[in-house]
Amino acid sequence: MLTMKWFMGTKDDLTDAYTIRRDVFCGEQSCPEDEEFDGSDGSCVHLVMYEDDLPVATGRIMIGDDFFKIGRVATIMTHRGRGIATSLMQTLIGACVSMGGHRQIINAQIVAKGFYEKLGFTPYGEEFEEAGIPHIAMERFGGVSKCGSGGGHCGGCGKH
Repeated sequence: MLTMKWFMGTKDDLTDAYTIRRDVFCGEQSCPEDEEFDGSDGSCVHLVMYEDDLPVATGRIMIGDDFFKIGRVATIMTHRGRGIATSLMQTLIGACVSMGGHRQIINAQIVAKGFYEKLGFTPYGEEFEEAGIPHIAMERFGGVSKCGSGGGHCGGCGKH
């Protein structure tokens, strides 16, 4: 059974989120730890998804003066392809909107661009490298539609 838990960066233990990020970004993608753990976690809201007691996916929201930035989205290898990341993103998007962030931004790895497009994100700007990995800035506006998409074309329900 999948469950979710929110964590506040300055007051909660982020060990589960860090474990997932260390495995995915530092282990699988060879991102240096000093770049992955950028000192921003304390000012972010974090979401961790669990299967039973195992932390399987995570993401964070950084709230700025004029932006809500979703980042550090990761799912452990054994749990990919099961819709967990989509559920995680829908929850993060919904949280942004409920806090007043009707524009959400993300720096997406190029290999995940299509995934984010299905959630309603569109690219803007030029490609760039982050930790040696090609990325593109993406944005979306609004909340999550009833079919679970990011509004507009969901890429999966067949209705729009």
